[in-house]
Amino acid sequence: MASRILVSAYACEPGKGSEPGVGWNWALTLARSGHKVWVLTRKNNALTVDPELSRLDSAIRSNLEFIYYDLPKWARWWKKGGRGVRLYYLFWQWGAYLKARRLHARVGFDRVHHATFVSVRQPSFMGGLGIPFVFGPVGGGEHAPWSLRRDFGLRGWLLDGVRDLANALVQWDPMMWRTFRQAERIYVTSEQSRALVPARYRHKTEVRLAIGIEGEPQHDALAADVPAAPRFLYLGRFLYWKGMHLGMRAFAAYLKRTPSARLSMIGTGPDELRLRRLAHELGIEASVDWSPWVRQAELGDVYRAHHALLFPSLHDSGGMVALEALQHGLPVVCLKLGGPGVIVDDTCGVAVDAEGGGRQALVSRLATALHTVTDPANDLARMRAGARARAGAFSWDALVASVYGATHATVGTPGGRM
Repeated sequence: MASRILVSAYACEPGKGSEPGVGWNWALTLARSGHKVWVLTRKNNALTVDPELSRLDSAIRSNLEFIYYDLPKWARWWKKGGRGVRLYYLFWQWGAYLKARRLHARVGFDRVHHATFVSVRQPSFMGGLGIPFVFGPVGGGEHAPWSLRRDFGLRGWLLDGVRDLANALVQWDPMMWRTFRQAERIYVTSEQSRALVPARYRHKTEVRLAIGIEGEPQHDALAADVPAAPRFLYLGRFLYWKGMHLGMRAFAAYLKRTPSARLSMIGTGPDELRLRRLAHELGIEASVDWSPWVRQAELGDVYRAHHALLFPSLHDSGGMVALEALQHGLPVVCLKLGGPGVIVDDTCGVAVDAEGGGRQALVSRLATALHTVTDPANDLARMRAGARARAGAFSWDALVASVYGATHATVGTPGGRM
């Protein structure tokens, strides 16, 4: 049954990844499903939202209304350069709630959904509207096992320690208690995030990813020029918690049995120099290819040119790159942590247990997983088909239907364009 839904989406921009893309896709998919959707978001998002609205199918456009709100200009200086953005966001949430209350008096919403910047550590005030309130999907509860932090460096240790402390305080935060109490449903991105919800509210929780894919899985064959030798891909920022200090060690172990293999490291980030040094120390630098970011339009060719994605992230709530890889038929090797641990199963790759035995044991398990996905007996074509099938289960249409149920037939074209 179609509903009048208010979506609180601080971040909401079409054609973007991460949080802005999440906000836009929740709004678009709800509207395409036949719901009447009002989106409360920041004023600067109008620069990308308004032109995209004019290109939408008229039936979808008639179901979407954007309300732009921001704090006064004198208050916005606080978050410039990223400083104080969380405190600014807290004040924005309060102001957005007051605006939502006025809108609700006029429109009469059936429910409200807090959809972006949804953290297990950040409260929402939207439950105060007194109507069914959907909170999430909520991330942020994922954490790296202590036994795997030895290579983080001092900065990484401190950052993850602060994160752990903030997560521990959730159990005693009265604003989070209020948010959980008012929520009709709490969607969490992983079991680790679910564990941070106080036990008395945990019956409201379900595990759902905050991310989805647009369009159909890509039925691509391996690129014609892909070498017979196994070729693994890491694609993302070079950050300590992305786990490639473990991934590179696993690749080094794999090379001992398959010396012709190669690893592509695509991206940039503050830990690039440390990873390059590690490749040298492991004696694998001649087998590693480094490249900066590639354009979105080129990603299909990149995925087709490899045999598996290596993505051993230690606390990723989402893992969009894993979904994109599966969409293009690329098997994934990851850790059984966070979003990637929810996405990947044995039909499309290997999710490796992160607990037990320390670093060396995990590296060994990752190396075994690399052998598994490239073992001729496992038939790469079958795994690629499994990857595409698994990606289809995480489409935006499937995610919205799992939260709101099926309504009448979707309106407009599958992509939402004319």
